[in-house]
Parts: sequence; C-alpha cells; structure tokens
Amino acid sequence: MDAAAAAAAVGTPAGLEEEDFAPIWQEMTGGNESCTAGLASMSYLTCLTYILEEWTGVEDIGDYLSYAFYILWVLFPLVVVFVLPGVIIILFYVSILWLHIYKRKNEIKEAYSHDVWIGAREMLATIWDGHGRIWHGYELHGVENIPQGPGLVVFYHGATPVDYIYFTARLHIMNKRHCSVVADHFVFRVPGFRILLDVFGVIHGPKEACVRTLEQGHLLAIAPGGLREALFSDETYNILWSDRKGFAQVAIDAKVPIIPMFTQNVREGFRTLGGIKILRSLYERIRLPIVPLYGGFPVKLRTFIGEPIPYEPNMTAEELATKTKAAVQALIDKHQKIPGNIFRALMERFQTQKKED
Repeated sequence: MDAAAAAAAVGTPAGLEEEDFAPIWQEMTGGNESCTAGLASMSYLTCLTYILEEWTGVEDIGDYLSYAFYILWVLFPLVVVFVLPGVIIILFYVSILWLHIYKRKNEIKEAYSHDVWIGAREMLATIWDGHGRIWHGYELHGVENIPQGPGLVVFYHGATPVDYIYFTARLHIMNKRHCSVVADHFVFRVPGFRILLDVFGVIHGPKEACVRTLEQGHLLAIAPGGLREALFSDETYNILWSDRKGFAQVAIDAKVPIIPMFTQNVREGFRTLGGIKILRSLYERIRLPIVPLYGGFPVKLRTFIGEPIPYEPNMTAEELATKTKAAVQALIDKHQKIPGNIFRALMERFQTQKKED
C-alpha cells in the first residue's frame, strides 16, 4: 500500500498533500507497507500494535498488551477496596488538623471558658454526621431508649468503629449528649491522635476510670469484643466476647443501666482478612491490628438502640454479661440478614423502610 492509498484510508488532513504524507507514513511504519496491506485495512489498534513491534523489536507484543490490560482490569477493583479505607484515616487527620487550628485560635479564651472545646465538638459532629448521611445514608433508631442520666452503651464492634463515630455525632446534634468510649491501648499510640482522643473523652480504662466517668453523670460506650471481634468476626456477625464480664462489673459498681446497640450492615461497609489463620496467631502474640482491611463501600448503615437493661443490685457480673450479650444478639437477629451481603447492603440505600428481619 503506497502513501496515496494510506492517505486515502485514514483521510489526509487539510493542507497536507498526498506526496507530503509519504515520508510521515514511511517513518511510522519503518518503511514497511504491510501494516494495512490486503483488500481490507487493519484496525487502528492492530496497526498500532504492528508499529510497536517494529519499534521495540518484540514479537507478539499484542499478546503482552492483552495480558497487561487483563491484569489491570482484575486488579483495579482490588486496589479500590483497599484504598477506600484510607478515606476514613484522612478524615481522622482532617479532624485532628481542625482541632489544632481551633486550639490555636482559642488560646486566650481558654482561661475564661469551662470547656474550650465546645465549638470544636460541634464542628466535628457536623462533619462526621454529614459524611455518614452522604456516604452511608446513616440512620439512628431508638435514641429514646437512652436515659437522661448516665448509662453504659454496649455495642457490637465492626471492622472499624466508624458506626460508633456516626452514632456519637448524631447523638450530639440531636440531644446535645456527649458519649465517652473505651478504646484499645494501641489507639493511643497512633501518631497525632492524642488531641482527638482527649477532646472526645476516649479512655482505655482501667475499671476505676470507667466507673468514675459514669458516676459523673456521663454516657460511656464499650465494645466488649474489642479488637478481636473487629478483626476476626465476619459476615455471620459472630459475637466474640469470650468470657469478658468487666464491663458488667463497671455497670454494677456505677449502678447504671446497660444500653445494647447494633449497627446494621456494619460488616458490609468494611471487612477484614481475618479468616487467614496465620494472621490470627500473629495477633494473639503481638495484640496489634495487623490484619488487612478493605472496603469503604457506601452501604446502608442503621444503628439500633435496644431497651436498657436496668441496674439490679442482686445481679452478678456473670449474669449481667450474659443478659447483655443476649440483648445485642437479639438486635442482630432482628435487624441483620445473615450472612451479610455487600450488594444487598448497597441496594438497601434505595429502601425507604428499615428492614427488621
């Protein structure tokens, strides 16, 4: 195929004569005119593949390109599900940056205010509640079950505590109530988190500190399953509390009710690779969250607060712990379809009525 035919096949640009096209075509094809030889012209992609073979000297480069495109097609979703959780981490550090700016602007006011962080809590509650509404269509049900006075909120721990953050933000906006929370000791080692933990009253115990918080009239939240439940429970929503009853003793010592809580689809928003046995063994040795996390899917999240379990002076910690676990399990049975399904949880974003089966 000569330069004229090539020009006719691809269309000669305006102002460019057929004889001017020849050296360009010769340069592209390396002097070989077989790129579009035959009665039917090759596709542009086939021709480009041929040109790359000529330039690189690699034979069958089209096969390599096909493999590369296939690998990218397979890996892209995997990359996305492992990158999305980073958005939550970024939002944490945005919150921390805001707190530092707020602290700097209010250094003078601190001497004249009983709580300089009131404005900061309002702002962060608005930010996190907005994220919950937009990304997860977050809903809070049963808030009327939270007593006016102190109480111990006991909840199932998802792969991340993001549902608790949405809960406390919505509670602050709706009722102007602040809820402290007990966190694992490793959280206090995360760089830059100290100011965030101090402002929101995050504590890591011991039992005396928890009782003191409740005796001061505050709400306190705890997930008895802790990191083990977060990392190694799965879409079957197994409660992994072992024989823990310290939280029940806290409620008994402080003479406060326990409020059970569960968030629907919390395991579909974020999941872990906790099913890998070697990771479980490694966690039991070092007690750090070394299990990879993936997800960040915009599934529907609904938090349900159950009826409070009142303080009974004659009830033992073992009995109260068993009763609390049964109450949380009842919320799971009522509001969560098991096993959990990510696609179904995504589709629930379009439902107007909450599911109770």
